[in-house]
Amino acid sequence: MLEPSEQLEVANLEKIFITRKLPDEVVNPLREKFDVKMWHSDEISMTYDEIKSQARDAHALWTVLSDKVDRPLIESLTNLKVISNLAVGYNNIDIDAAKEHGIIVTNTPGVLTETTADLAFSLLLATARRVTEAERELRAGKWKSWTPMQLTGMDVFGATLGIIGMGRIGEAVARRAKGFEMKVLYHNRSRKINAEEEFGFTYVELDALLKESDFIVVLTPLTPETKGMIGERELNLMKKTAAIINVARGGIIDEKALYNALTSNRIWAAGLDVFEVEPVPLDHPLLTLPNVTVLPHIGSASIRTRMAMMQMNADDIKAVLENKEPKNKVI
Repeated sequence: MLEPSEQLEVANLEKIFITRKLPDEVVNPLREKFDVKMWHSDEISMTYDEIKSQARDAHALWTVLSDKVDRPLIESLTNLKVISNLAVGYNNIDIDAAKEHGIIVTNTPGVLTETTADLAFSLLLATARRVTEAERELRAGKWKSWTPMQLTGMDVFGATLGIIGMGRIGEAVARRAKGFEMKVLYHNRSRKINAEEEFGFTYVELDALLKESDFIVVLTPLTPETKGMIGERELNLMKKTAAIINVARGGIIDEKALYNALTSNRIWAAGLDVFEVEPVPLDHPLLTLPNVTVLPHIGSASIRTRMAMMQMNADDIKAVLENKEPKNKVI
């Protein structure tokens, strides 16, 4: 049992609340200086109301992208000094509300660039060559003989790649594409002249990119301007032999329009690591289609990268609670 002086010391520690169960090797150093509480489960996510209730005294809130941190939640956490998001994106957080209340928001930029680019290109290849569809057929015992046109896909080598959103990850995907001798087109809010000169990337308007590309990779952030930016009109501009890959955020592609384009053979295939609602419901229409390769939002999911992301969050939380400047400050 703690002595009264020790109880007082613990009570005076600033509080950190973590909405997911994280490895002890990341969390334990924080426990040495702060009162840390962490959600208990790897498999069951916290609900909005659970976060609101259990984090009510927190000075630091450590979140993941699927946690909705809106104005009512922010205003209910009256002690809050920092929200640290285990992601590059932070569209789950009401930034204006945080700023109004003097709450610092941090994220994890840079560290996941190459890992996410690896996954994006893996998903492109898997979609092009129908890898998951072929595996399902084999495991189901449907491979009875070799036939000339069995599970034939699309060539990646020498094809035209269109990248929507040429940030760090977009540039990393484009560099990988050069190894496949792909022609790289891109559309972005601003030109990347240095990348164009160094790697031979070509800037085009969005409609031209959609019309000319064999593979399109979506890498733009989710904002009010980009929500639904790929809808029926845009999908109808694509080649019938083209595939679209989304490793950015669900909601950028209109999922109903995508389903209609795939089922009417307006486009050839899609590869999706992200959905508008996550985890994606098992009755989602896109999950019924054999020409859709799906993943459970694993863009940055390598061991080294996820550990590095968590360490960035931990360091930034510690810095804020010690009245220092965090390295990865959004606001």
